[in-house]
Amino acid sequence: MTAETEIKTLADLEFIPYLDDEGKINPELEKKIGVYAIFDSEKTLKLVSYSRDIYTSLKQHLVRQPNRCYWLKIQTIDRPSRSILAEIQQSWLEENGTIPVGNSHQKTAWNDAIDATPTMTDAEKQAYDQGDPLSQTKLLKNIARRVEAEIKETLSARGVTMEIRFNPKLKEQGRLDLK
Repeated sequence: MTAETEIKTLADLEFIPYLDDEGKINPELEKKIGVYAIFDSEKTLKLVSYSRDIYTSLKQHLVRQPNRCYWLKIQTIDRPSRSILAEIQQSWLEENGTIPVGNSHQKTAWNDAIDATPTMTDAEKQAYDQGDPLSQTKLLKNIARRVEAEIKETLSARGVTMEIRFNPKLKEQGRLDLK
């Protein structure tokens, strides 16, 4: 750790609302490097992670876990250093005393593209099994679009106003991730 990077404790950092009054993540976090902690509406820690672009990472988490992203604590650093970021992350996890769900058994739900295929109806599963590759791709895309609409509806109910665009190529695989 360099002398200029002091690890702040979670307890010393102020809670920041995940969304501002306009329903957006603070745009000043774009391209900011640092460690962030995400809390639910009850201010229970759900995830501690780090990123080279905090804004983009927070947007991904919001899409994947819209009902668990209400509060933040953030420490930024000036220069990218995986070792410093990992050290801050580990310090916060130890300070918390328990590993949050986003860093343990729900890690993929917080960090990986959304898999829409588990939402397939029995009829869709049958159509997929009996279809040719082109019809299978079309079916997966439609399932992904349905899940996308549900996510956008949930985000809208949360008051999110920023643009949410999913990668169209992943929809063909029945998966959703931001573009």
